[in-house]
Amino acid sequence: MRNISEEKMKELLPVYFIMGSPNCLKTPEETLEEAIAGGITLFQFREKGPGALTGAEKFQLASELQAICRKHSIPFLVNDDVELAINLEADGVHVGQDDETLSAVREKLPGKIVGVSAHTMEEAKRAIAGGADYLGIGPVFPTATKTDTKAVQGTKLIEEIRDASMSVPIVGIGGIDADNASSVVNNGADGVSVITAISHAPSPIKAAAELKQAIASAIK
Repeated sequence: MRNISEEKMKELLPVYFIMGSPNCLKTPEETLEEAIAGGITLFQFREKGPGALTGAEKFQLASELQAICRKHSIPFLVNDDVELAINLEADGVHVGQDDETLSAVREKLPGKIVGVSAHTMEEAKRAIAGGADYLGIGPVFPTATKTDTKAVQGTKLIEEIRDASMSVPIVGIGGIDADNASSVVNNGADGVSVITAISHAPSPIKAAAELKQAIASAIK
């Protein structure tokens, strides 16, 4: 049982920004404010990697970023950390294949958005059957942000899911920027999720706006 309609979920996916303190050139707060001004449609707090905050510091940063999202009516999701999502009353979570089961997450976060990473058709079907609100498919292109990713697969799985007439909302992830984003949407995704394409850009607002334009042109 999904917690949000497919149509509404697809409206939230076009420019999906993922970020934590290790990813930013500016402060996370500045980066998020700029990204929102540039047109992101959804935000995921992902505090991982060298130098990542933990404990009270992680909670404090998450709270500050959530407040920014709320001010601008941008849904705030948490990566993997279900307990943090519960404590913050976040809008939802995104979980991978090695995290808690979908049913367990659903039980802990009733009524919230739950996204699931999928790398194979089997994983996609299992997530859909479990009621995932959207699938994160990738890595589409090579990426240096995540060191534990699966092999790059382009848009192959996205196309297979659409060829099988599955209407589940899909966001592509991995190595995506304004130059290649349209190809991801043209091959069946409803949007793209990015980290460094925005967080490492000299101007996050400009980078987000360019992504938004690329996606809008592809969706038309």
